[in-house]
Amino acid sequence: MNALSKDQTMSESTTLETTATNKLVGTNLRSRDFRTGGVFFEVAKPKLEYAWDTGKAIGKFLTELKKGKIVGTYCAQCKRTLVPPRMFCELCFKDIDKWVPLKDTGVIQTFSVCFITWDMKRVKNPQIPAVITIDTVHPPEAGSLDKTTPGGWRGGGFMHLVKVKDWKSLKIGDRVKAVWKPKAQRKGAITDIKYFEVIK
Repeated sequence: MNALSKDQTMSESTTLETTATNKLVGTNLRSRDFRTGGVFFEVAKPKLEYAWDTGKAIGKFLTELKKGKIVGTYCAQCKRTLVPPRMFCELCFKDIDKWVPLKDTGVIQTFSVCFITWDMKRVKNPQIPAVITIDTVHPPEAGSLDKTTPGGWRGGGFMHLVKVKDWKSLKIGDRVKAVWKPKAQRKGAITDIKYFEVIK
């Protein structure tokens, strides 16, 4: 076998690669092929629908929101009102004892002042998401600081938007009240409450 020179080897290698590339199976497509019907294709707008079960507790919670009411569940063992409601107490694992109606007022536990929206747009008037402890019927001390309860708060609550004229005046501990959408616009969602406003 005769030895090939380095230049000859590289030349033959390049020729083989070029030949292989030229023999690839397929046809290049251009946008006009689609416009003029040169190729077969199909355009579809899929209708994707999803459904999920809210469960007994949250299902009733949402149903009552549509009526303009906030409800919770009550654990007699721990003397706690749970809101959003659960079917058992996560502290003692006992089934809840009853459903209780709640006021649509509460106390701000913490909040953020956001000058950027969720889709990264700057806004002049900030959005203020806050964690609000809802005033409860049972027990009377709900919402008061309790070092024996994980999280430190007996009363339950949730996050929602707060609207105030001057955000610099807002502070933890401010009392707030829900502002509801008109009855005809409610859908059984947490957004049936438009926002909370500060009350004296």
